[in-house]
Amino acid sequence: MSFSARLDAATAAVLARAMEGGPSQLARALHYAVTPGGARIRPTILLSVASACGDDRPHLSDAAAVALELIHCASLVHDDLPCFDDADTRRGKATVHKAFSQPLAVLTGDSLIVLAFDILAAAAQDGSHSDVQRALSMVRVLAARTGMPMGICAGQGWESESSINLSAYHRAKTGALFIAATQMGAIAAGQEPDQWEELGARIGEAFQVADDLRDALYDADALGKPAGQDAIHARPNAVAELGVQGAVSRLQDILGGAISSIPRCQGEATLAQMVRRYAEKMTPALPQLNAAAR
Repeated sequence: MSFSARLDAATAAVLARAMEGGPSQLARALHYAVTPGGARIRPTILLSVASACGDDRPHLSDAAAVALELIHCASLVHDDLPCFDDADTRRGKATVHKAFSQPLAVLTGDSLIVLAFDILAAAAQDGSHSDVQRALSMVRVLAARTGMPMGICAGQGWESESSINLSAYHRAKTGALFIAATQMGAIAAGQEPDQWEELGARIGEAFQVADDLRDALYDADALGKPAGQDAIHARPNAVAELGVQGAVSRLQDILGGAISSIPRCQGEATLAQMVRRYAEKMTPALPQLNAAAR
């Protein structure tokens, strides 16, 4: 079964359980926030790492992948609220607070966070002693990369500081869930997570630099969400700090480093191919960006 099919099946099962018997509007908002999925880069990376490490507990890696994606979806719902980005669209459709109201959007994000950890708890409860240990380790990683001091909440919090280290900001705001992806994938397959941190951090930083470039140079129709948000909200970003050409060069350097940071494993070559594919997806318009810089 493909990674996409595994994610679809596992996500559908989780949503079906979560929506049963609860308030209908909130249930609809949960489903709306998660489906149809976006690129699902983070859970795909998680499954790719698990596969490269043997994937001897696919039910654990599936649970981890869905939990990670739900945290990401929750962050998008909260980011789009008027107190943050005040965005009208996400993934080419109305944001949750526009479609369902602000109170339901807050509850949707909160519910998705709780559901993510419940998925991992259920995976521990239903498995062997080894499964329990792996699931608990994944809970710790996901919690660390979601909250303070180095998770996505911390990343959002950096925007309220008067002085910001761009690398630390990117590592928390965007890199955190990519680090969670590589580390949780390794844990699900019974491997030590520490050596997988650098790969996740580099992919996350590359993704953020690419996002900074898109936000600065593309319009809302191309993005499927509001454009120019970094400038509007005076956020630190790679284009403002390095310029377009500098940001493009930085992106290429990061992606090259990501490939060289892949730990030795049975699927090392496959992971390198995955990073190269993401590099192509993140940089399809480099000639246009270079022209824009001129």
